[in-house]
Amino acid sequence: MSEKSPILHLRGINKSFGVAHVLHDVDLAIYPGEVTALVGDNGAGKSTLVKAIAGIYPADTGEYFFEGKPQHVTSAKDAAALGIEVVYQDLALCENLDIVENMFLGREKKNGLVLDETTMESKAREALTSLSVRTVKSVRQSVASLSGGQRQTVAIAKSVLWNSKVVLLDEPTAALGVAQTRQVLDLVRRLADSGVGVLLISHNLTDVFEVADRITALYLGRVAADVATKDVTSTQVVELITTGQSAGIAGPATKAVTS
Repeated sequence: MSEKSPILHLRGINKSFGVAHVLHDVDLAIYPGEVTALVGDNGAGKSTLVKAIAGIYPADTGEYFFEGKPQHVTSAKDAAALGIEVVYQDLALCENLDIVENMFLGREKKNGLVLDETTMESKAREALTSLSVRTVKSVRQSVASLSGGQRQTVAIAKSVLWNSKVVLLDEPTAALGVAQTRQVLDLVRRLADSGVGVLLISHNLTDVFEVADRITALYLGRVAADVATKDVTSTQVVELITTGQSAGIAGPATKAVTS
């Protein structure tokens, strides 16, 4: 495990929908300044786990710690108040609005009854600059005019705007070309290097091995392994994803999965 203390730590998380038990005693730790990759096949429970962290699907049982303190997160508002932001695969950006309007959507700054456009523009630029984003020409560009990589950049920068401590990224490079993927991966690394704890959900193991410090593999709703990226191979991770175990890797789910 990392020598640092986790900023977000889930222990023994269970979640069911009717008779379907989706998450089984899941433990997950996210560390400040590190990228933790969450991998698993379709149906492994990745989306449910992310939504449990975000308060959208509160866990049925288990413990939720943030900065070492127990928390009761039952809504997205609770998670946001802690400093947790989620960038979903669909990005939740409005194409008819510009970058500033998207970044402050629902959180607009005002002087009395009038929008404080100057402050919002300035803070939007600061957020992009803090992540060394140079691909966006103007914060007043409409989102409709942006490429897929630029849109992902705006969505990630939006999370930085609110001084987030943990950012969950759902398949940030899906459907992007090579150049745009490179741009987004660099941004993910800079986000972590700024001290933020990043959870990267991805099917692309090339991306995972390039940018992640740790890998947590889910198999049928259980944690098959939680390992440092440098200690495993891509082949081993594929085995964890597809069978729940891999030779040479001890995982908490091995006994449960094979029994």
